Amino acid sequence: MNVEESVPTPSVLAWFKSSYSSGEGGECVEVAACSGVVLIRDSKDATVPMLTLQPQAWDAFVGFVAGSGDV
Repeated sequence: MNVEESVPTPSVLAWFKSSYSSGEGGECVEVAACSGVVLIRDSKDATVPMLTLQPQAWDAFVGFVAGSGDV
């Protein structure tokens, strides 16, 4: 199965922005989960391609960041 074919259009997804984001134009990403993948996009330019990760890769990334104390 091609992951790109199973992902709904970005406008219908529930995107979540980091609680560390500010409305001041800082660098930020948004994350959405769907169809067994985690999608990541630039919150300032939602027209650029999304990064698609397997849930295990996302979990490993979040675990690494949470454990670094530099979140």
